[in-house]
Amino acid sequence: MASLQNSPTLHRTLFHDSFPQKHGSAFRSSRRDGISFIVKASHEPSLSSNGLLSQDEPGRRQMMAIGATAPLVFLFDQRSISFAAESGFQPVVDRKDGYSFVYPFGWQEVVIEGQDKVFKDVIEPLENVSVTTIPTGKQDIKEFGSPEEVAATLIKKVLAPPNQKTKIIKATERDIDGKVYYQFEFTAQAPNFTRHALSAVSIGNGKFYTLTTGANERRWGKMKDRLQTIVESFKLFNV
Repeated sequence: MASLQNSPTLHRTLFHDSFPQKHGSAFRSSRRDGISFIVKASHEPSLSSNGLLSQDEPGRRQMMAIGATAPLVFLFDQRSISFAAESGFQPVVDRKDGYSFVYPFGWQEVVIEGQDKVFKDVIEPLENVSVTTIPTGKQDIKEFGSPEEVAATLIKKVLAPPNQKTKIIKATERDIDGKVYYQFEFTAQAPNFTRHALSAVSIGNGKFYTLTTGANERRWGKMKDRLQTIVESFKLFNV
């Protein structure tokens, strides 16, 4: 689960130091060796991949899932909620940080250090979606470079461990209601598995947002349409 192995300090360092600058400064390298993280279930303890028993994190951010009793926000009208439910997805919205997306029914909420929100499949742990937000002084994602440049930096520095072989399949740009999003697809090959992933990034509310979802390569054919739905559902709104 390469996309879940980030610490907040590391992520901030990478965004301040690693993106291509218009003045031609080189990337600064940053080691990720020895970074620890704890995975925990929302409702019951579980073991993380480093063997630690997870505990509830005091004061962690809460994202409100939109349900029958929750008030609707402008991003999701009743038709959108009904469509998501009928399609097997749960719409969620973070009213504090200003973003929304959908995830498949049945995925479990977990807490990962350095991640704002994470859901994963309980049987196939490589099938997950995570969101990270960090402060930025930039106003537009284009200020960090092209889709290909941003994808290359994020994959190399943040989304995959340095010992995995990565490949960018495609990187694109899209405009939604006047806001630019970069979306890219990539693979990260570990010794015993390959993860096929999709990411979407954008800037709003003084923050750099990253959503990443993916699956084991062996299940990509079965999961790709659902993962595409997740990444294309990612939207920002003003808070």
